[in-house]
Amino acid sequence: MAIHNEKPFEDEICAHLAANGWLYSPTDHEADAVYDRQRAIIPSDVFAWLEATQPDTLAKAIRPATAERDREALLDRLVKSLDAPFETSGGLQGGTLAVLRRGFESVPHKFAMAQFKPADDLNATTNAAYAAMRMRVMRQVHYSTKNQKSIDLVLFVNGLPVATIELKTDFTQSVHDAMRQYREDRHPKGEPLLSFGRRALVHFAVSNRDVQMTTKLEGVATRFLPFNQGDDGRAGNPVSATGSSTAYLWERVLQRDAWLNIIGRFMHLEVSKTVDPVTGAVVKRETLLFPRYHQWESVTKLIETARDEGPGHKYLIQHSAGSGKTNSIAWTAHQLSTLHRADGSKAFDSVIVVTDRTVLDSQLQDAIRQIDAKTGVVWAIESGSGSKSERLAEALSKRAPIIVVTIQTFGFVAEKLGSLPDMSFAIIADEAHSSQTGTTANKVKQVLSPEEAADLDDGGEVDLESLLAVQMQSRSNATNISYFAYTATPKAKTLELFGRADADGRPKPFHLYTMQQAIEEGFILDVLKNYTPYRVAFKLAHDGHEVDDEAPLVDKSAAVKQLMNWVRLHEFNISQKVRIIVEHFVSNVAWRLDGKAKAMVVTGSRREAVRYKLAFDRYIQEAGYGDVAALVAFSGEVRDDELSPEPFTEASMNPGLKGRSLPQAFATDDYQVMLVANKFQTGFDQPLLVAMYVDKKLSGVTAVQTFSRLNRMATGKEFTCVLDFVNDPDVIRDSFAPYFRDARLSEVSDPNVVVDLRAKLEAFGMWEWHEVEAAARAQLLEQGNNAYFAAIEPGRSRFVTRLTDALVGHDAEEAERLHLFRSDLTSFVNAYDFLSQVINFENTELEKLNIYARGLARLIREENMRVPIDLTGVELVTYSVKKGEDRDIALIDADVEIDPPGGGEAKKLKDPQLVMLEEAVAQLNQLFDSEDFTDADFVGMATHVAGKVREQEEITQQRKANTEKQFLASPDLTAAVVTAIIAARENNGKMADELFDDRQKLGQFVAIIGKLIYHHGAAA
Repeated sequence: MAIHNEKPFEDEICAHLAANGWLYSPTDHEADAVYDRQRAIIPSDVFAWLEATQPDTLAKAIRPATAERDREALLDRLVKSLDAPFETSGGLQGGTLAVLRRGFESVPHKFAMAQFKPADDLNATTNAAYAAMRMRVMRQVHYSTKNQKSIDLVLFVNGLPVATIELKTDFTQSVHDAMRQYREDRHPKGEPLLSFGRRALVHFAVSNRDVQMTTKLEGVATRFLPFNQGDDGRAGNPVSATGSSTAYLWERVLQRDAWLNIIGRFMHLEVSKTVDPVTGAVVKRETLLFPRYHQWESVTKLIETARDEGPGHKYLIQHSAGSGKTNSIAWTAHQLSTLHRADGSKAFDSVIVVTDRTVLDSQLQDAIRQIDAKTGVVWAIESGSGSKSERLAEALSKRAPIIVVTIQTFGFVAEKLGSLPDMSFAIIADEAHSSQTGTTANKVKQVLSPEEAADLDDGGEVDLESLLAVQMQSRSNATNISYFAYTATPKAKTLELFGRADADGRPKPFHLYTMQQAIEEGFILDVLKNYTPYRVAFKLAHDGHEVDDEAPLVDKSAAVKQLMNWVRLHEFNISQKVRIIVEHFVSNVAWRLDGKAKAMVVTGSRREAVRYKLAFDRYIQEAGYGDVAALVAFSGEVRDDELSPEPFTEASMNPGLKGRSLPQAFATDDYQVMLVANKFQTGFDQPLLVAMYVDKKLSGVTAVQTFSRLNRMATGKEFTCVLDFVNDPDVIRDSFAPYFRDARLSEVSDPNVVVDLRAKLEAFGMWEWHEVEAAARAQLLEQGNNAYFAAIEPGRSRFVTRLTDALVGHDAEEAERLHLFRSDLTSFVNAYDFLSQVINFENTELEKLNIYARGLARLIREENMRVPIDLTGVELVTYSVKKGEDRDIALIDADVEIDPPGGGEAKKLKDPQLVMLEEAVAQLNQLFDSEDFTDADFVGMATHVAGKVREQEEITQQRKANTEKQFLASPDLTAAVVTAIIAARENNGKMADELFDDRQKLGQFVAIIGKLIYHHGAAA
């Protein structure tokens, strides 16, 4: 017989199972008497199990005089339990899973049908029962009561079928043929073996390369899920040098202990009533949950490692969106809560789950009730009578197995744990996000980047990993707490805090399920496939007032920020973008998903969100789009005196909520668009989101989390699109790159960066050491805010004086050095805060300086010193929004690393010549406003012309002898520039012609070159 057909494949699998604890007879399939088709069980195995584990009860149930009749009656009672309906609450009354876990009754007798692996080896009876479990594989099982159809392999536990397998060898067919066979030829109607949950629990379609599985056969509607390992971060399985790529199924998953653990501690029934977001129909769905491969592997590895290592360790689980993270957390929490050491003691007194997903409470409760038949295992601190602190104290004192808290409560939990050093805890951190205010936000700010802190100040959200970083800072060496951090997008600090060192010493996740694999397996959508950038161009004019030569310099960065903010809030800017958004939504999005598609608009601030909402409502009314309505989401109150003397709130701007939360209202047909400001950009799941319109600078993990709001699947959803008004597509693509496969650090943080930054900062002489000592003493001895401020105020005063002198004296280089001092001071605080969590510096001076530096950094930060610039007279002269080329910026096999937090060299001063050249190039870009020229053209023209002009001695003398204003007005300068342009015509002919054709443009060009020469000469 050819080796290409399925028989050798069956032989290989069955031989392996037979050699590893499974019962198998090559002739089983020839003896139909072994398998009872009507009952869909193996009676001989049922009685062999009962005889081995419950002989006394069995002897009472089967009397010698009526043995045959009693045996049939007992089997009928077993089958009736198998065929009983499921409990509507989600518990288990009937079906194979319920019978294996609860047994069945034949009054007055009760029989156990399984003994799953006990938590420890101390009970000889349970260990003997576990050893007696009968695992059987049968080939070519004629399952049907209507015909002679057979299934390749059927797996049994104590005579009850638990799985079927259809095999296809890739020499002749593929896994898709096995899936087709299940859909078209294995209809469950009238077939006990195939009925949902009543007999076989899971069905596998298997080829040499691929495994797919389902727990519910529904004819052509049957949905199969991949059950593959993943291939270096992609879908599928790695090539095996020794045989089939799918050998892990029978070698690892069907290994005796592993398989029984899946049935005993993973599988459970989920009963839910949902409204289909597309059709609107109320759907009651009973789902038998079988773990996907990465879920099973990650939970199993976590439990085994935690058992071996004990408390006091950290585990980072990087699982993409679409990975089934909620169920993974539920399984991990339950199995950690029952984990025992070899001596029989519990590994953890309590497992604390930190999440904002309220659904996790009910899922945990249902799963545990089915698996263990226990109540009172899960304590949800956010619900119930009494205060949170009282409920938490009670839960900890009673050693509640699982305690579920929200991110808001976690800070209080962390304080409680510090007073319980004799207890051990497992903390599971779900990737949850929640708006934060008060002390929690203030604590977290110390580990946020400047951009994250600015978003938080504008009503933004705090991520859980930042809160954990703060908590770990005070308990970095805790040996009684293990952390299990689940995230799809770990930041650099998360990797260093929770990751495990690889062979190169760089931290990596403990377990990985990549975004690439999730996309390729069809669990999430690729949100970067349809990406359209828009370019906003504008020019501003002032009323003509000139700044006197002796006036102080304007803080350039502050001026740019204030002017850009003025433009962003300008009514015309927002109205033009709203027009584009609404028209694009109506034409390209609204009709999708049977008219239920939704969109999100991401704005840059709460004030922008308010103005967007007003402009949006005004435009849809004027355009007659009555079937489009928008919600606006932002935190707190927003004051905008230009619009109204009264503050704006979510409630006042969303009058149609009618008591519903924003997510609840957005889920209905009442609203199609949500305008957000630092809200719902993370942790928000709305499958009907099809489009995103972005008017906020995004990069890094924030970009990934924001754009990922689009990736959720829904019925018929195959398309998503992004219109981006401000971001560079390459920046967005590069932001996704580290998370597409696996997050890796480019290197481990160098603790010496803290010492180097200290030396650089102290060279400025901004503080006296006795002031540092006083600040540390004030904080550590809790002497109060005034004492702390008094210690830092002299340093602030020195900084302000020196910066003011530099600006008034036109000393641009000194002003730049002081700006970098401010930046390096913040870098020192951030680097020390982070690195001190993982490294013991053994230097109290660094700790004292960190206390002082944190206060000084706050007092001298730019927003605390910014002098408002008078924008009176500023006008928006020209404005345009141009559509860029539609792009697919989806990633393929990205291999990118994340730079470590606090790493790298201290910031350096820019070459002043380079700064001037950059400014000149930017001005030239605006001057020509043409796609015909590149930055390289501008650099070449500017350096050539400036160099030629500077060669003239009279120009050099005028530069030294005159003010800048006098120098720029010199006819000699104009003549020299014109001569240089003529000399440059050979290489820059088109640019030269444009200048000579426009006298005003030529004058502006002369001024740009003149400034470049006056301040720093031509660029080298």
